Amino acid sequence: MDEGNGVPQGAEPAGAGPIPDGDFELAKPERPSPLHEPDPYSTPPYGEPGPWAPAPLVQHPVATPAQGTVMTPPAVGAAVPPEPAPAPTAPAPLTAPAAPIAPAPPTAPTASITPITPAPPTMPAAPPAPASASLPARQLPADPWGRYDPWAAGPLQQPGAVAVHGGRRPRRRRAALGWTLALALVAAGIGGLVGGYVEREGIGGEVTLPHAKGGPAGRAPDSVAGIAARALPSVVTLHVAGTDEEGTGTGFVLDDRGHILTNNHVVAPAASGGKISATFSDGTSVKATVVGRDSGYDLAVVQVSGVHGLTPLTLGDSDDVRVGDPVVAIGAPFDLANTVTAGIISAKERPITAGGEKSDGSGVSYVDALQTDAPINPGNSGGPLLDSRAHVIGINSAIRSADSGSETESGQAGSIGLGFAIPVNQAKRVAEELINDGRATHPVIGVDLDMGYSGDGARVDSRAPDGGPAVVKDGPAERAGLRAGDLITEVDGEPVHTGAELIIRIRAHQPGDRLRLTVERGGTEREVSVVLGTADQN
Repeated sequence: MDEGNGVPQGAEPAGAGPIPDGDFELAKPERPSPLHEPDPYSTPPYGEPGPWAPAPLVQHPVATPAQGTVMTPPAVGAAVPPEPAPAPTAPAPLTAPAAPIAPAPPTAPTASITPITPAPPTMPAAPPAPASASLPARQLPADPWGRYDPWAAGPLQQPGAVAVHGGRRPRRRRAALGWTLALALVAAGIGGLVGGYVEREGIGGEVTLPHAKGGPAGRAPDSVAGIAARALPSVVTLHVAGTDEEGTGTGFVLDDRGHILTNNHVVAPAASGGKISATFSDGTSVKATVVGRDSGYDLAVVQVSGVHGLTPLTLGDSDDVRVGDPVVAIGAPFDLANTVTAGIISAKERPITAGGEKSDGSGVSYVDALQTDAPINPGNSGGPLLDSRAHVIGINSAIRSADSGSETESGQAGSIGLGFAIPVNQAKRVAEELINDGRATHPVIGVDLDMGYSGDGARVDSRAPDGGPAVVKDGPAERAGLRAGDLITEVDGEPVHTGAELIIRIRAHQPGDRLRLTVERGGTEREVSVVLGTADQN
């Protein structure tokens, strides 16, 4: 080892060639030439470096580039491809030479050499590179090749390229996503099956059934609910007890004095010392007394006392009713108080007779009735038939049953959709007379009719039941020129087919009204005008 320059004996500094003759007194032995051209960038030759060659100076970046990852130096002996450089620059000297050495010749021999491998002595540390040989910390070179590190591990870098992850990661991500979705579907399916089983088998705690919360705050005034809400406080249930029989009926308030209108056949059992109680919709029950009653119209008025704040129902106009109009019936069918049913007006001016249990026929009621399909049953008698404005247009009185024909509701036959109500215009007049006079008047023409006549029309009888004349002397019919045996076929242009129909047409009016009758006598028809008279009936 030469102490002066730090070069081992018998060796030259890396990159030096043979020394030409004449430069020194003692010529040094020739050394084999390198197998390649001198490297102007001071990078070692490809292959294993020489045993005495110092490690090449490598510049390592101090900071991690913003676009890539930290570069780590390669393992010793790793092969690195050569770095193409745009322009050669002079390398920094590794050691200071002891004496001037001539530069290597431009040509290199091609002979091979065998390196000598003595034990390497300890070598001093290489001097630090001059400032021009390294870049300042955290400063990137201006040209793109400045980021290139030939000793960095990893795939081959390109100028300006940034290291990226390998190509297998997206596949792994897709696989993980697929497994996640599959697991979610399986879990959902299992959860659905378990939930269905639990619900079907009733497994779990207490069962709470769903229900609607609340409803409409009010109802339309012309709806069935609205009509019922207004009318029910004015409807009463009548319980009647007599010496021989008892029953249940209905009535409604006429005024604030406690007058209640109902049917005659409802209160008839109590006419001779019986008892009547009236129960209102709020449960209040009081005694009632008969004010007046009329079997011919099947109407009666009773009165209650000790009740305050009564609200009478408004009376409508039965002449203004049309077939098909909606109606509501309120009553106590079979003692079921405050029952509301609904239907329509099925027909008008339907002649019906009811009662007639007495042998003299004085109990027969003749009604020019309103027909309705609103269900009416025993116990509805005397209750109101209301229109869409909650006005009373009729008083429910009779039904036609399937087995017993037309009858009052005192029987136990059920409704088949054929109910009959007394028109309120007729009931109003009768009720006023019962309240004011205790009795009602009936319009008459002053003749006795042959009720057994089977032909078409109403025939005047030949004699009265008591043997007197059939045409009342100085009565309306006699003044109009009627005689015994005349056949009446029309009233105000409307045909009549029986004697009962003629009575019903007449009672639909009031005393003093004028009627036009078509009379047939000896095969000849003529019209006569009759002013109705008055007859009392209790």
